[in-house]
Amino acid sequence: MIKRLTKHGNSMALIIDRGVLDLLKIDHDTPLEVSTDGNVLIVAPVKDEARLSKFREALNNANRKYGRTLRKLAE
Repeated sequence: MIKRLTKHGNSMALIIDRGVLDLLKIDHDTPLEVSTDGNVLIVAPVKDEARLSKFREALNNANRKYGRTLRKLAE
């Protein structure tokens, strides 16, 4: 896929197609890390282990507290 930069104010923007965003599970709220090796631009979702850990903890708490009720509602 070949892309061109788009002028955005005093900066330049790279438009990423919806299919690529969906494949990588990226949306407008996803923090992205931009880096380079000197020749290549690398854009990747930030792997925030602390955020993931907090999410898992909240999910486990919700399952402990409401799991039985949610299972009954699902039936």
